[in-house]
Amino acid sequence: MKIWNGYGSEHSMNLVMIGQFKEAADAEEATKLIDQIIQQMRIDEEKKRDHETSQDRFSDGMLELLGTSKMYSLNPSDLEQFLYDVRVDIKNNKISITTDEIDVMAFLKVLLDKGARVEVYSAHDYPDTGYGR
Repeated sequence: MKIWNGYGSEHSMNLVMIGQFKEAADAEEATKLIDQIIQQMRIDEEKKRDHETSQDRFSDGMLELLGTSKMYSLNPSDLEQFLYDVRVDIKNNKISITTDEIDVMAFLKVLLDKGARVEVYSAHDYPDTGYGR
């Protein structure tokens, strides 16, 4: 029997990110953009399986989406985060994003770019907030 010792991430952050917008319409717009980026990333991932593509460049579809959305702060390397297991909920003028990942800069960029005031914390440390798992 071999025993392996090493460092590993178990992805158990229980991270909560809450974006509060001035208007509910702004929260809806940001949620729609997040959903569109997730969908485009899924399309791009399917294409990667068929053909080798570079991860350091935007796909044509992603370029078009980000351009029409006037979302200029994302980098190609940020986009993988939209494939993480993330839950996005909207209620009135607030978007809550929960995940076990800690690398959520892409989501933060979208929320800030669309005008949100953002709060980020681990629900392990603040279990009584009503967010997290």
